Amino acid sequence: MIVDKLEVETLPDPAAVGAAAAAAAAESLRRIIQAQGSARLVLAAAPSQQHTLAALSVAEGIDWSRVEAFHMDEYVGLPVAAEQRFGRWLGRHFTAPVPLAVFDPAGGAEPVAEAARYAALVAAAPIDIVLAGIGVNGHLAFNEPPADFTTSDVVQVVALDEISRRQQVDEGLFGSLDDVPTHAWTLTVPFLLSARDIFCMVSGPAKADAVRRTLHGPVDPGVPASALRTHPRARMYLDQEASPDE
Repeated sequence: MIVDKLEVETLPDPAAVGAAAAAAAAESLRRIIQAQGSARLVLAAAPSQQHTLAALSVAEGIDWSRVEAFHMDEYVGLPVAAEQRFGRWLGRHFTAPVPLAVFDPAGGAEPVAEAARYAALVAAAPIDIVLAGIGVNGHLAFNEPPADFTTSDVVQVVALDEISRRQQVDEGLFGSLDDVPTHAWTLTVPFLLSARDIFCMVSGPAKADAVRRTLHGPVDPGVPASALRTHPRARMYLDQEASPDE
């Protein structure tokens, strides 16, 4: 299925989603490294990404020493050593076993200064590939609705929607809502859309309504993930439970 410019594929389960997305991302990485000698990759850190990252980490023919990787968002206010930090999550699930050229787990204590530092680092050269998911409220990275579709900022510090904070509890990442930070920094929607290729993986019944609004409503800041429909090389992989047609 194609919705505007967005290719959408529905697969039986999260493992199949991960395998298909990882195969496509690996093919893109190999092609880009062959063409230009290196690649720059932006990663989401969430349980929905585990199957993709696990499969990608063992894909054949990728020279990881030529890949720079960055994460797309991070909490404000968590201690640097907190296990819930996205940089640490990616370390456990992807970057530790993969010999990347660069991975900078952003973690400065002062959010505005750290956002500026990370913006300069990530924007130093074009991004080749984004691996993303969407939230139960339709957020893309931590661009909460209504998202800014026109900003020239690379990174913004944002207040987190309570729905997004509740999702972190429901996914077992925090014990209670009070434990979840109220703010984060995030790569912006326009910056994410500047990537050459985008692969978006979505699984589970909790995401079905967000997927329905992403695919079948207007392209609208109230559903940040709907912006994916404007990208010429974006692909979305759904499992049966996340598909709005199931």
